Amino acid sequence: MRKFNINVNGTMYEVDVEEVGGDAPVRPSVQAAKPAPKAATPKKQTPKAAVVEGQVDIKSPMPGSIFKINVSENETVEAGQVLLILEAMKMENEIVAPQAGTVSKIMVNEGVSVNTGDQLVIIE
Repeated sequence: MRKFNINVNGTMYEVDVEEVGGDAPVRPSVQAAKPAPKAATPKKQTPKAAVVEGQVDIKSPMPGSIFKINVSENETVEAGQVLLILEAMKMENEIVAPQAGTVSKIMVNEGVSVNTGDQLVIIE
């Protein structure tokens, strides 16, 4: 018999495998071992800016990474103007201004990863 530890979806199993000669099938004996403690995964803390009345908070519609930022803070933008490019699933997605205004805060940098709902830009 040979013993192996096998991890299946985070649960460790101790497996005894009997060695046999010839072409006979291997008959494993499986016993559940104590589950390995899960390591705490650090959560990415994205700074959030408070949005006041009259400001528009533009959030990420999907997870991805910021490919290019086309505007700067204090820049005047028109409705429909491309603010930044979000790369997701090998596609470049244009994030546009929903209304005319002034960019008051850019919450991301090029190359950073974002999740759905993360703040990208605030327009007033």
